[in-house]
Amino acid sequence: MANDFEKLIVTTPEIDKRIQEGIEKYRKGNFTLNFPKEYSEKKVQVKLKKHKFRFGANLFMLDEIPDDEKKNGIYREKFKEVFNIATLPFYWDATEPENGKTRYHKGAEPIYRRPAIDLCIEYCRENGIEPREHALCYAYFFPKWLEGKTFEEFKPYMERRMEEVSTRYADIIPTIEVTNEMFWAAMKCDFYFREDYVEYCFKTAEKYFPNNQLGINEWGGIWTEKGTGEDPYYAYIAKNIAKGCRIDAIGMQYHMFHREENYFDATRKYYDMGHLFKILDKYSDFGKPIEITEITIPAYTEDPEKEEEQADIIEKLYSLWFSHKNVEKIIYWNLVDGYAAFTEAGNMTQGENYYRGGLLRFDMSEKPAFKRLKKLIKEVWTTNETVTVDENGNASFRGFYGDYEITVDGKAVKEVKLYNNDEVAEV
Repeated sequence: MANDFEKLIVTTPEIDKRIQEGIEKYRKGNFTLNFPKEYSEKKVQVKLKKHKFRFGANLFMLDEIPDDEKKNGIYREKFKEVFNIATLPFYWDATEPENGKTRYHKGAEPIYRRPAIDLCIEYCRENGIEPREHALCYAYFFPKWLEGKTFEEFKPYMERRMEEVSTRYADIIPTIEVTNEMFWAAMKCDFYFREDYVEYCFKTAEKYFPNNQLGINEWGGIWTEKGTGEDPYYAYIAKNIAKGCRIDAIGMQYHMFHREENYFDATRKYYDMGHLFKILDKYSDFGKPIEITEITIPAYTEDPEKEEEQADIIEKLYSLWFSHKNVEKIIYWNLVDGYAAFTEAGNMTQGENYYRGGLLRFDMSEKPAFKRLKKLIKEVWTTNETVTVDENGNASFRGFYGDYEITVDGKAVKEVKLYNNDEVAEV
């Protein structure tokens, strides 16, 4: 990057004020803990353990580094240090590489960047992380054995896939990402861009996932649109809702996949804070939660100045997204440099490895971006304070929405979920 952070980010005092006020208004609430009367006058510590808001990354490298248990162990530790949601790789060519032969189970034959789903679920369950399904009907990763099939021939296979995923995971994965990158993905089937393809996918998914959040997802060009009802992604969502599709959440990617020499000119609109708010405000017209689903901010090298700039940009973007009323998830993409898509591990000149967009370096050491993000989530956007129980047994405080540990006299007495403003919890 030839230009410094101050030249990349376009903001104003009014926008900065909106960010701070939005965090205070939409991410925090007033809470009351109701104790038995004998707790009157006691000091009580209230500590946020996990945000209601979801911060995450993809989990594609879980135990995926061959012959290096140390790296695998670091990956497991670093992921859970910061994140409370994980995107899991439900790419069809990896979950069913041969017709009728699935590999969801732990111990399945390895495929690079595609850990078995059951292994991912086990890790998430052990660490209090919410799993998220990614790419249920995504043609770019359809298995080869589907190529050449007509739409009518394809439908029974898709229904079989949805039934399998539903039977195994509907009760443990809240969000199902139904379609992804309809404006970009290369076709492997002639029907992929049919007028009724998305409608079919959502209405079929609703049958198999009646109680799950059904999400739609699209690539990052969204952010350079005009912010009007004529924007292609906006119009495409509106059209499918009008057809009766139950679209519950709107996914927006944010990959800055631009060559270093073109980076400044290519990202002008992406780093205009006022324009980002305009886009979010427009999509909020749907009244649906917004998910920032895939984020890559490049550093390009291990130069300390470039890595600090990556951290600065991430801090500013996360602050804006976290402050917006309709955003409910922010999901970074690759945790580690050197293990990204479209090239082999460690080749830093090709594929997505070129961008060095991870939060950890290839050797698993922490980049400034990882430290900055961890500080924001665990130290800045957190609540850890001591309050006094009054004569009526009440202790009131203002804090971030989430799961709290309540401690009295140095002993944890209860964990409570405080997810709504003016919530009262019995202790």
